[in-house]
Amino acid sequence: MELSKKTVKRILLIITFTVLLIWAIYNHKLLLKYIGELYSLISPFVIGLCIAYVVNVIMRPIERLWMKLLSKCKGKWVEKMKRPICLLLSILLVIGIILAVIFIIMPELSDSVSSLVSMVPSYVSEVESWWEALALRLDKYGVELPQFSFDTDKFIQILKDGGTAVLNTTLSATTSIVTAVINIVLALAFSIYVLAQKETLKRQSKKVLAKLMKPEKMQKLLDMLDLINRTFTNFITGQLTEAVIIGALCFIGMSIFRMPYAPAISVLVGFTALIPVFGAFIGTAIGAFLILLVKPIQAVWFVVFIIVLQQFEGNLIYPKVVGKSVGLPGIWVLVAVTIGGNAMGVVGMLISVPLCSVLYVVARNAVNGLPLAGEKPEPKSK
Repeated sequence: MELSKKTVKRILLIITFTVLLIWAIYNHKLLLKYIGELYSLISPFVIGLCIAYVVNVIMRPIERLWMKLLSKCKGKWVEKMKRPICLLLSILLVIGIILAVIFIIMPELSDSVSSLVSMVPSYVSEVESWWEALALRLDKYGVELPQFSFDTDKFIQILKDGGTAVLNTTLSATTSIVTAVINIVLALAFSIYVLAQKETLKRQSKKVLAKLMKPEKMQKLLDMLDLINRTFTNFITGQLTEAVIIGALCFIGMSIFRMPYAPAISVLVGFTALIPVFGAFIGTAIGAFLILLVKPIQAVWFVVFIIVLQQFEGNLIYPKVVGKSVGLPGIWVLVAVTIGGNAMGVVGMLISVPLCSVLYVVARNAVNGLPLAGEKPEPKSK
């Protein structure tokens, strides 16, 4: 029996794939090493694409607002200046938000650490008094406690030595820091170029795909990319909305209960809430530590308040705001975040929800007989 060219091609592809898979299994360490080296080379461009994608979510509504405000103006300058001005405003907005978070949180964090160091002697004195009173009570029952002693100067010296060690480690890592800064600068420059020329890059990519693929396969790929784009865009928008809501609710609650550091902790909780479902607990731990240094009892009430707020957010706000924005039922949002966090940590928690949403839509459309990534069925051929 003579095999057709198509069948021979498939057999060769299967054999090639099998050989490569076996080689990868037996040489996985070498493969991972090569992948790591390759990523170190292209990481600035990967990071740049990620930055460009996030900034583009912000830039698009700014561009729509620009055209709406200047719709009555005549001249080519409106369209010509739209991209550079809106791109600049988007980048400044992102940088402004990051700097605002830093300048709101860092001063109060620094004050808390200084307060901790200054209050160490008084805390030690209180503990010594309590220990002596306890020893006198237990002595009546024949129980002898060891003498409590705490060298405050030695404790402060340990803190200083620890700070010096951290400083020395930081100085020894100067080369890595410089490399990281260079990569960030390259990533920012690349992201700006991508955003400035995104229509041109999109057009060129379609031309390349048209040369490499058949029209039907190319359209399926474009539909899938469009689905991924819409899903990630909606996820980023929903996540930012959810972070603002949780931060605002945290500030309102802390203000009502007169808890210290309300602005800084609320910003911190909102910022960490960008990590799906579990992110606010990171802000809670830091916030509780800050309050503990000033008002220990209120730190306990703060944790209780955040637990209640987190339950409200996790069961109502997040599934409705983010789950709805990505078209994913609330139960699958929780499942995706849990699996993503266990598999890839924080990065996995961030990307698991939109990825799971894409798989959910593809599976749903396949079951319902719809196109792979579309909403409407293709017309039947007569």
